[in-house]
Amino acid sequence: MSKFFLPILLFISSFVFAQNLDLTVSVSGIKNNTGSLTAELYNAKDKFLKVSYKAISSPIKSNSATVTFTEIPKGEYTVLIYHDENKNGKLDKNFIGMPKEPVACSNNAKGFMGPPKYDDAKFTITSDSKIIIKMNDAL
Repeated sequence: MSKFFLPILLFISSFVFAQNLDLTVSVSGIKNNTGSLTAELYNAKDKFLKVSYKAISSPIKSNSATVTFTEIPKGEYTVLIYHDENKNGKLDKNFIGMPKEPVACSNNAKGFMGPPKYDDAKFTITSDSKIIIKMNDAL
């Protein structure tokens, strides 16, 4: 019995590890190389723009940056990026909650009188993927 257990366990665990994918986010149109770029990955509609699933920061070179989220499962996601110009580790907002630093979303989704809708920014990952986002001055 034990000689069958190990191969079965390895076979099952290969599916678990095979499910984890990479998502590369390339960002262009950053207005300067000051500070850093932060990308936040969201995996649920009710958490969109509230609590990110993963976040990564990257230096900016030649007005562009690239980050890679690793080991994420297949599924539906959105990405918010922001230019952390003062490198304080957060998106600065004004007194009514509007971003003071440049931001953008996946699918280059834009909001009207507020942030973009989740459904406009969502995309599905089924294999290693790359998306391109153009930086805007505000959402």
